[in-house]
Amino acid sequence: MNRRNIFGLSVIAALGLALLPGSALAQQKSLKELLVGTWTAASWEQTNKDGTKFQRFGANPKGVNVFDANGRFFVMFARADLPKFASNNPMKTTPEENKAVTEGSIAYYGTYTVDEMGKTVTLRVEASSFPNQVGSEQKRTITSLTASELALSNPTALTGGQINYVMKRASAVVIN
Repeated sequence: MNRRNIFGLSVIAALGLALLPGSALAQQKSLKELLVGTWTAASWEQTNKDGTKFQRFGANPKGVNVFDANGRFFVMFARADLPKFASNNPMKTTPEENKAVTEGSIAYYGTYTVDEMGKTVTLRVEASSFPNQVGSEQKRTITSLTASELALSNPTALTGGQINYVMKRASAVVIN
């Protein structure tokens, strides 16, 4: 090969390498694309205005957060130690059982939108086990999002303070 061909090939290779990062960036998924899926609770903690911490769903919270590609979501959190109903009938419960379940669990669903620049998710609640949420818009800040972990912050919790929770992507179930 002569010098001219070697120089030409070098220029082409350099241009190709220079364009790779832009091409790789174009291939990155959006926040919404990364968010879509089923997530299970790893932690849930509220920091009150006075700095005290509170784990409404216990040290080992149970929960799921599902975001579908069409803009619908479902959230459920519960304490692992919720008491069983003595009657074994959800229509025949005691006030103490009702209090434990109401304070130790929540479920709601609706639609969501993602603000890519602001790194937030806005949830529009259509139904909830806490009726006061119905019709509300709730903003969550995405503090971290990887293929396997989602960390969200709710800076305007209805109970006051700030709630931070971490979710792990649920593993796919293979059915033979």
